[in-house]
Amino acid sequence: MFMNDYFVVFPEGDTQEIPEKLPLNSIVDINGRRLSLPLPTSRMIAFRVYRIKVNENRGGNETLHYLELLDAGELGPLARP
Repeated sequence: MFMNDYFVVFPEGDTQEIPEKLPLNSIVDINGRRLSLPLPTSRMIAFRVYRIKVNENRGGNETLHYLELLDAGELGPLARP
């Protein structure tokens, strides 16, 4: 049986499993779920996927999505006015 597992890697190094693959440069919340734009407010915790790495193993693949924290200045243009 071949398995595909997906993970997000937070800036501190913690990892969390997520249900689906994320595209590069997508904006996600603290749980690794994609956020729809425009954001409701710029006062929220949001991350951007800046790197994707796939580890190929005999029984399946592990896809790691590396995240970077976005600050309020970066979220401002993405939020509703």
